[in-house]
Amino acid sequence: MDFEAVAKYSALHLKPAGLSLQYGTAGFRTKAGHLDHVMYRMGLLAVLRSRQTKSTIGVMVTASHNPEEDNGVKLVDPLGEMLTSAWEEYATRLANAEEQEIQSILTEICQKEAVKLHQYASVFIGRDTRPSSEKLSQSVIDGVSALGGQYHDYGLVTTPQLHYMVCCQNTQEHYGKATVEGYYQKLSKAFGELTKQASSSGDDQMCLKIDCANGIGALKLKEMERNLPKKLLIHLYNDGTKEKLNHLCGADFVKVHQKPPLGLEIKPNERCCSFDGDADRIVYYYNDTAGHFHLVDGDKIATLISTFIKELLIKIGQTLKMAVIQTAYANGSSTRYLEETMKVLFSKAAEEKIRHMAKEEKENQKREAAKMLENTIDLINQTVGDAISDMLVIEAILALKGLTVQQWDAIYTDLPNRQLKVKIADRRVIDTTDAERRAVTPAGLQEKIDELVKKYRVSRAFVRPSGTEDVVRVYSEADTQENADSLAHEVSLAVYHLAGGIGEPPQPVC
Repeated sequence: MDFEAVAKYSALHLKPAGLSLQYGTAGFRTKAGHLDHVMYRMGLLAVLRSRQTKSTIGVMVTASHNPEEDNGVKLVDPLGEMLTSAWEEYATRLANAEEQEIQSILTEICQKEAVKLHQYASVFIGRDTRPSSEKLSQSVIDGVSALGGQYHDYGLVTTPQLHYMVCCQNTQEHYGKATVEGYYQKLSKAFGELTKQASSSGDDQMCLKIDCANGIGALKLKEMERNLPKKLLIHLYNDGTKEKLNHLCGADFVKVHQKPPLGLEIKPNERCCSFDGDADRIVYYYNDTAGHFHLVDGDKIATLISTFIKELLIKIGQTLKMAVIQTAYANGSSTRYLEETMKVLFSKAAEEKIRHMAKEEKENQKREAAKMLENTIDLINQTVGDAISDMLVIEAILALKGLTVQQWDAIYTDLPNRQLKVKIADRRVIDTTDAERRAVTPAGLQEKIDELVKKYRVSRAFVRPSGTEDVVRVYSEADTQENADSLAHEVSLAVYHLAGGIGEPPQPVC
């Protein structure tokens, strides 16, 4: 290992004094000005991971739904998965190391993971549209170059596109062509084949308004539009030409505030959706004739897709067992609805399980319904969330089943719920179990939550630490919105008092 080159480059990417970061499911995220050294060191780590796996590794520069002033980085494993947990720990140690510790940590990783230093290393790099992303990508390149790795800089891409390219490269392009154009062609072909059997009458044209969060999704949808069938009419809003990334718009804003984004006016019963800044998250919504806002989020998206796949499996005579992987945030009504027809699992490793299940489904195909199943799987078979592919499969299923967004929304009624954030001094004091639904530490917190939940009907609540900032996320459900809001506030106060809250105590939900 050329430690002289590592040290030479490292001197150009010095770590700010006192800064400590932790790699989580979203990678690293913080203010962009604090990330130069992290990007350089993740370039180093990507080379070691590439040599250890003898595969191409991805590095994506993005902070997803965070404000434009933030940035972040995440590594992509060989089949497009998130970085394995053991290497998350290496990432955290390397990011927080002092200059004089870098060499010893790199050496330790090589010894523990049997990294062959002369093995060829390949790294794919992508970035979102933040003003800081191009410079930070160059810092990644410096890290890759310092250890003699080869890199391909894809420039501006969505996070799912980089995951796709890494998977294609490491499967010798059996999954698809490792280019952005290959991504467009694969999804467009699957969408076109899937919608051929939908009614072709003029009234059944698919019209959709898309809030692109002023992010990369707008740029990529404009490029992709020429590949899509003319029956799909998409209208892009918040395309990045005027406002700031994720400011009062995007999937996270719509989900949390439960109202339309700035810059998108909705007529009654118009179908709309929002992406987040790096286009790996999506929510649907509409206003009814009375002007009331309706959110159709991930729970109903999963329900729509999973029930459609189950119907196709029945048509081709397959009796495979199906399961839907949910997170702690899944609405209780969705869980009860799905449990009537299939198994529901709760797991932090949901993406990996879904990927393996999708492969199993693809191996069981027959005739017409089987072809529809294959194209459905092609649209959803990303190993991370993908707003573009999710949007296409949703539009295809709605067209094939002849469903309006209101009919889709009416499959079941969500329990009223509320999400809040509580600022604390150190998020690491919160530890959870049972797929993040119960708090193990600090002492007494879970007992207090259980006590509060008993005060309300059809209720539940949980807390979990953020993966990127010192806040605790609070989620509650109850029989009425007023009770869900009250429960969330009371749990927030418990977190504030028992987990080291800072600043003013949480205020009641207005």
